[in-house]
Amino acid sequence: MFEEIKKAILEGEEEITRDLVQKAIDDGIAPLDLLNKACIPGVERAGELFEAEEFYLPELITAGEATRAAMDIIVPALQSSNTEWKRVGKVVIGTVEGDMHDIGKSIVSSMLTASGFDVIDLGIDVSAERFVEEVKKEVPGILGLSALLTSTMKRQQDIIEALVEAGLKDKVKVLVGGAPVTREWAERIGADGYAEDAVAAVKLAKSIVS
Repeated sequence: MFEEIKKAILEGEEEITRDLVQKAIDDGIAPLDLLNKACIPGVERAGELFEAEEFYLPELITAGEATRAAMDIIVPALQSSNTEWKRVGKVVIGTVEGDMHDIGKSIVSSMLTASGFDVIDLGIDVSAERFVEEVKKEVPGILGLSALLTSTMKRQQDIIEALVEAGLKDKVKVLVGGAPVTREWAERIGADGYAEDAVAAVKLAKSIVS
């Protein structure tokens, strides 16, 4: 069953993944085992294939969507069980104000969740004020800011400045990403890290919490 779920994730079969995971839960397979023996290996393998250029963005997207479908079932099952589930860290993530792009951020969100992070995904078109409010409320270790347009990159800087004004900048690691974003830009605006794609973002997040 674990191999079947992993295969469905790698093939981007969202419905099949959902059905297999639900059947496994119904058959009494522990949700933590499904996470550790199917979802995490599946999403990590997708990342490896992407880095090896055997997977391209469309395959990574569908693998991320399949993983999210699995996690939609596994997370509630974990929460309702008596299983001790150790989260590796908490991440608040969103696409900045004025930007309606969701795909890249959603892949990162899915892969972080499958890797054991508690992810609060704020969606798209998120204002600096909302990011600051959520950092105050959730106290995450990491804040992820996505911008897919050159015209919205400046919002990342605005958010970091808002965190500084609120006295929160030293309490959270700010990671930035998106098609027009560069390492140089991240350094210029005072971000704590930059990732060029979802695979790099997960690796960076893991290195921060470890």
